[in-house]
Amino acid sequence: MAYTTINKSSLHFNTKLYTGTASSNALTGINFSPSWVWIKRRDGTYNHNLYDAVRGVTKEINSNNANAESTVAQGLTAFGTDGFTLGSDDQSNASGDTFVAWNWKAGTTGSGTTGGSGTAKSYSYSVNTTSGFSIVKYEGNGTNNHQIPHHLGAVPKMIIFKNEQDGYGWDVYHVSMGNAKRMYLSATNAETSATNFLYSTTPTSTYINLGDAGHTNHSGTSHIAYVFAEKTGFSKFGSYTGNGSTDGSYIHLGFKPAWIMVKRTDTAKPWMMYDNKRIGYNPDNNQLQANDSVAEATNDFLDIVSNGFKVRTTDSTMNTSSGSYIYMAFAEAPLVGSNNVPCTAR
Repeated sequence: MAYTTINKSSLHFNTKLYTGTASSNALTGINFSPSWVWIKRRDGTYNHNLYDAVRGVTKEINSNNANAESTVAQGLTAFGTDGFTLGSDDQSNASGDTFVAWNWKAGTTGSGTTGGSGTAKSYSYSVNTTSGFSIVKYEGNGTNNHQIPHHLGAVPKMIIFKNEQDGYGWDVYHVSMGNAKRMYLSATNAETSATNFLYSTTPTSTYINLGDAGHTNHSGTSHIAYVFAEKTGFSKFGSYTGNGSTDGSYIHLGFKPAWIMVKRTDTAKPWMMYDNKRIGYNPDNNQLQANDSVAEATNDFLDIVSNGFKVRTTDSTMNTSSGSYIYMAFAEAPLVGSNNVPCTAR
């Protein structure tokens, strides 16, 4: 049996670095039509700008704040077959400034009505069952056990939610925290108990079961959910315990990572983001913070290796002794492809 069904991870996730033009800017070379685009200006204090194909072009939300969705006419103006097009908005295309765009592919679209308790509501989605990623836009009903289909055909390991209309913060479910806790992508908070978040019910291969929390199930308002199942050789959602040493924890992923996000769960710390292209070699793996608009930092906190990542700091954001951390990661290349050829070291 093959180790993975995804030999070329860049057909499902890819990072694009670019320089802004302050005019129409058609960016290509992503290898697919992106369904979710997450943009951050690297050299200045500007919002993270998130767009997806389900909500549509020009519809922006920011991971670093609790603002409602806004329409940015000169933001992301088109999804292309091999990239996307930007308008003149400074947040994503200021002239001469440097940016990073992280891109995920969903693809197959559909719509329907939700299930479970309370009034059934409409939803629409885009899904990639091969890579284990779906985007679901749904209307809340304010009732416990509101069931949202995610169409992955596999149990989600991580879900990122945003209430589009009410200005609520971002809610995060991660398998390592369990179904009665949540964290906020737009804040540094530690994990908190929240039995009304997912109705204390672990997501199934078919549904996300929601409680009556306004952040994720406010009656009559639209919400977006980015839903991730784990795929061997492509994605991993797990946890580790810090050791407080520069010879820090090694986290085995089973692939060479292209993108990593780490969050300490037992105290308030930022969401730390890394990828294989900024600068792109060890130990210079520059960091951004999903919850903050700050510019890119150059701290050397981890090494990206052929089968995972190695923490190289005592900084409390990544490696306090006995500290608890969660992560999500996507592959540059699997450790072993379907042809059983090993991945080379970095």
